[in-house]
Amino acid sequence: MAPKRKPPAPAVFVQEWTLPAAATLGSSVRAKGILLEMRARLPWAHRKLLDVRGAVLILGMPDGMEEDFHRAAAIVSEVLAEAEDLPIIPREVEDILTISTSERHRWLKDGRLPSAGTRTIRLRGRAREITFHVFNPRLVEDLLDRDAVATWREIDAETAAENRRRAAAARRLVRLSKATESAPTTSRSEKDAARPALKGWEEFEREGLLR
Repeated sequence: MAPKRKPPAPAVFVQEWTLPAAATLGSSVRAKGILLEMRARLPWAHRKLLDVRGAVLILGMPDGMEEDFHRAAAIVSEVLAEAEDLPIIPREVEDILTISTSERHRWLKDGRLPSAGTRTIRLRGRAREITFHVFNPRLVEDLLDRDAVATWREIDAETAAENRRRAAAARRLVRLSKATESAPTTSRSEKDAARPALKGWEEFEREGLLR
């Protein structure tokens, strides 16, 4: 039977910070991302002592950790001061703009969603690294304010409809071309035989009046 975990000591030193709306842009995923950025700058043993509830950061430490608490609180305050300018990572921009991964890739590729650079991280416990694009929070905020995504979706829908029309027209032309190629050809003798026998036609041709 596994031993029971010792319950954590009650927090004696507690401090709270409210994340500004300009930092979270209304996204709980963004709030979690800011929390992870702050935790990454704290000593490993203290990272789980900082948490977020809604838009409120909470740091709590038990008795006997007053100095650690003040150092950690200073780090949190430092990161909070720059939180509005922290680059936005892919999962955050998808949540903020309410877009799909495929839309993010498409609009990043065609330049409508400009990249602010790339970031490379090593996955925990793995040797493999991943590189991804990050986005300027002020640009994302502007896209959100003017509802640019709705306009982009309308444009994409119109483009897709036009592409379908062109593809259908191209398929019709191909079918028509194949039908023409497969149709039986009529020889000259058959054409001559099919020509009506007009009176005086031979003399008319001999005189060269058709030349």
